[in-house]
Amino acid sequence: MGWLAATRIYRGSTFDCDPCHLKEKCCPNTPARKIPRSIYEHAREVARSLRGTLAFERSRQGRKRIEMLFVHLKRILKMGRLRLRGPRGAQDEFLLAATAQNLRKLAKLVLPTGPRVTQEA
Repeated sequence: MGWLAATRIYRGSTFDCDPCHLKEKCCPNTPARKIPRSIYEHAREVARSLRGTLAFERSRQGRKRIEMLFVHLKRILKMGRLRLRGPRGAQDEFLLAATAQNLRKLAKLVLPTGPRVTQEA
């Protein structure tokens, strides 16, 4: 039902549709055409116009890096069921993910994970 609220139906005029030579292909069973249009179409057009620019590619790479950190957090660190709800849920989830990643990096720096070499005297 959420997608329906974000869509507006525009109806063509019968005065415009009747004389059109494409009417049989466009709307053969109706007197005029109905065109669904998202209320966010303007924002989509802006995003489409920015595609291919240097700033867009940089932003895309940054988003991909962040998403990969979340995938790593959920899959590798076994936090797959993490779902924080509420108005600050995404912000809390991001903070928790960043904290977990930073603790993991700190543990790698402090605790060596290689094989231990013992000295026999």
